[in-house]
Amino acid sequence: MLFVFFCTDKPDHAEVRATNRQAHLDYLGDFVDQVVLAGPTLGDNGASMTGSVLVLDFATRAEADAFAANDPYNKAGLFDSVVVRPFKKVLPES
Repeated sequence: MLFVFFCTDKPDHAEVRATNRQAHLDYLGDFVDQVVLAGPTLGDNGASMTGSVLVLDFATRAEADAFAANDPYNKAGLFDSVVVRPFKKVLPES
């Protein structure tokens, strides 16, 4: 089942994001076969990172929640909020 992760950074935490970026990317690498898409959300200036959106395929909600809990960004205290929801991809058709 697909899950979408909406992660919002805490204000003024760009340094936390930068410091933990490689650990986050390495962590995502452990799930590369499950990643449908992943990337940062941006501020209105199109450059500053304000959060993350990820869509991953997990067998259970518990696996999705464990993924979110163990993300290095989350462990480092970057996120103000993390919302995990089941997701249905409609387009484009696979």
